[in-house]
Amino acid sequence: MDNTTAYLVDYAMDIAYERLSQASIEASKARVLDTLGCAFGAYRGETSMAARDFAHNHSGKWAASVLGSAQRTTADMAAFANGVMMRYLDMNDMYRDKSGGHPSDVIAAILAVGEAVHADGRSFIAAVAIGYEIYCSFCESVDINTKGWDQPVYGVLAAAIACGKLFGLSRDQMSHAVSLALVPNMALMQTRRGELSSWKGCAAANASRNGVFAALLAHGGFTGPGEIFEGRNGLWHIVGKFDWGPLDATKSPDRVTNTHLKCFPLGYHGQSAAWAALEIRDRIPIDQIAEIKIETYREAVDMMGSDPSKWTPKTRETADHSLPYVVATVLLDGDIGDESFSAEKLKDERTLGVMSKIHVFEDTALSAQYPEASPCRLSIRTTEGRVVDVCVQYPKGHARNALDRAGIESKFRKMSRSCIDETRATAIIDRIATLDRASDVGDLLKLAVF
Repeated sequence: MDNTTAYLVDYAMDIAYERLSQASIEASKARVLDTLGCAFGAYRGETSMAARDFAHNHSGKWAASVLGSAQRTTADMAAFANGVMMRYLDMNDMYRDKSGGHPSDVIAAILAVGEAVHADGRSFIAAVAIGYEIYCSFCESVDINTKGWDQPVYGVLAAAIACGKLFGLSRDQMSHAVSLALVPNMALMQTRRGELSSWKGCAAANASRNGVFAALLAHGGFTGPGEIFEGRNGLWHIVGKFDWGPLDATKSPDRVTNTHLKCFPLGYHGQSAAWAALEIRDRIPIDQIAEIKIETYREAVDMMGSDPSKWTPKTRETADHSLPYVVATVLLDGDIGDESFSAEKLKDERTLGVMSKIHVFEDTALSAQYPEASPCRLSIRTTEGRVVDVCVQYPKGHARNALDRAGIESKFRKMSRSCIDETRATAIIDRIATLDRASDVGDLLKLAVF
């Protein structure tokens, strides 16, 4: 194995639950609760239903549950189906540095393997913290997005290492899991360009599935190519040489405490815009709006405000990644939720009319604040020439404006309301709160059958 692979493998092998800080333990539990809530909220989504049907057609030795169902499938297919539900509404957490993505995506993989091997709660929590540490430090080390590669590249590696830990892979097997995760699974950034397809919500779930499969292959004795990072045609060859961010096995893996949670079901770069629109909407009657200016950082403009499709979204996936759609919807409705992306709503003339008045610009001063902050300035000019503006730097849920435990529980109850009653919701909340005392993490999944 090359030096980078050895660095990652040795780190993961050395981390155990006892090394985790209390903050990391509680943050890991909170992310599990938040992510399950996202899955329950998406349970009846068209793509979610299709993913469950797909998974139910598979079975095997390493069996795991699909959320909501007593029927079991293979661990990798459970990771895919559950991952689609966790990601579908775009409500799960976010981490940004040089590049970024949604580290909670790997929970789908860790939950499936944890159930399959009957892991105890402490091993499961440690695997979550390790998965976050690998994912987030990868984001800190290299920007793969500008090289044309999508965030599932971060996820498949994190999932393979975290699952390898639960499988009890040897050091040599873990190195092969790393190789078998990356070599076959380099995802293209085209997934997030132009009119977005249903694959936008499936790409990370596929990374979780492939991470599980890589760990299974290594467990079964399969070997992967050597020098996956530093070899002649390794990762350095296609994205440029980089040094991996610091991983210190003598300290708690605490990056899980620094991810940003979401309050609205849309791309993270639109969270501040949604809060700004919510704050400003009562100050100007909708029929007096002449022009709306959205000023934000470069990444937000690129992802949510540059392509013409963002002004005429035809799919949910495009709309929830459209700054014009987000702002227009909040100004009109005072909120934005799952119901905001129905086929009828996408064609609503009032929404399209407000969107036609919106212009999106980069403000270089705001770009300089990113990724530490996620700033957005919203300015509205009235038909009488009055200008009202508001700026949001840290949307609610950002690590610097964090949701507390009560806020996360409230979000979970709201998201899961369509699937389970208050009694069941309370039982899941309580089970996750005491997860470090569980003898088998699979018991949590038994509460998610409805």
